[in-house]
Amino acid sequence: MIKKTSRKVARKNRHLRIRNKVSGTSEIPRLCIYTSLQHIYAQLIDDVNGVTLATASTLDNDMADLTNKSNTDAAKRVGSSIAQRAKDKGITSVVFDRNGRKYHGKVSALADAARENGLVF
Repeated sequence: MIKKTSRKVARKNRHLRIRNKVSGTSEIPRLCIYTSLQHIYAQLIDDVNGVTLATASTLDNDMADLTNKSNTDAAKRVGSSIAQRAKDKGITSVVFDRNGRKYHGKVSALADAARENGLVF
């Protein structure tokens, strides 16, 4: 009999596999994304010091005009916002942590928007 794992457990296992290989420093932080059913979040994290350097999400005041805060258009806005905040802090390159998610849809839209606005992965 084949034992099936749930999607949630499989995503968590992928996330742990990725986190074993990906780590951020103060010069090259980790760009970690999270998508819930209603919002999209992005953080720049320094894993050495355990500090969050910058954040952007659809909960920010500049995203109030979005009607749907969980689609690819919202992900593009969050990607450009986190890239701008990284530039303000003097950060030009990051390590991308997709948090166990597949690289398509919202995840790729956020990453592409961050690249277009100056972040180097």
